[in-house]
Amino acid sequence: MSPQLNNTVRLNKFLALSLGISRRQADDLIAAGQVVVNNTTAILGQRITPNDKVYKNSTLVNPQTNLIYLIFNKPVGYLSSRKSQGKIPTLYELLPKKYQNLKSAGRLDKDSSGLILLTNDGDFAYQMTHPKFAKTKIYKVTLDKPLTSAHQRMITGKGIDLPDGKSQLGLVESALPVISSRSDSPSLRVSSLKTRRNSDSPETTGSADSRTHWQVTMSEGRNRQIRRTFAALGYNVTALHRTQFGKYQLGNLKSGQYQEVGK
Repeated sequence: MSPQLNNTVRLNKFLALSLGISRRQADDLIAAGQVVVNNTTAILGQRITPNDKVYKNSTLVNPQTNLIYLIFNKPVGYLSSRKSQGKIPTLYELLPKKYQNLKSAGRLDKDSSGLILLTNDGDFAYQMTHPKFAKTKIYKVTLDKPLTSAHQRMITGKGIDLPDGKSQLGLVESALPVISSRSDSPSLRVSSLKTRRNSDSPETTGSADSRTHWQVTMSEGRNRQIRRTFAALGYNVTALHRTQFGKYQLGNLKSGQYQEVGK
């Protein structure tokens, strides 16, 4: 075990750091009897020393103390999951080997682009994605036809009823359409990223007669929620691009590029 883990440490914290999962998920593994310390099945609340050997399903768990936080501008046409589906590539094919073990904190579907957070810090991923933390996410969305004022008021007011609950979005008309592209050879950009928090009242821009380009703000993260919300009213989202997730912003990051950032 790493000498950085002095004295004793809670087992669930060690597992979270080493496996890139949350402490709650680590507790679930322990409760399920999948974790062994030395030759004894682990118990909840257990602490370990630097000399202990920890196993998950008979595989030795190596300590991970170097936490990584990566912003990636996902191009259209790539899955956010680690496993491909048929011939559809995953975003991991665009990343070097040293980032292959990172897990995405929140996903974008194949047809969407923009900001993805990747990390090996399970607690961070949990705090960015669990609904109780209500992290703000901002998207640029293009519709196949102009959004009527009545439908805009429905979405931002009482919300739209979906099978998994009501969906209420913040909408501001945008002057610029979504520009997204595929990228097969991203260039490496590793530097500090200056971030700023989103304003609660973004400025309205755009011509009043187009109404097909929108900035969408939400604090939920249900599967394809934005697309399903507009589809319920008869609109097709032709492009969807995430520009901000919590305090993290894409800035000038190009499609297919990535950047290590601080927590």
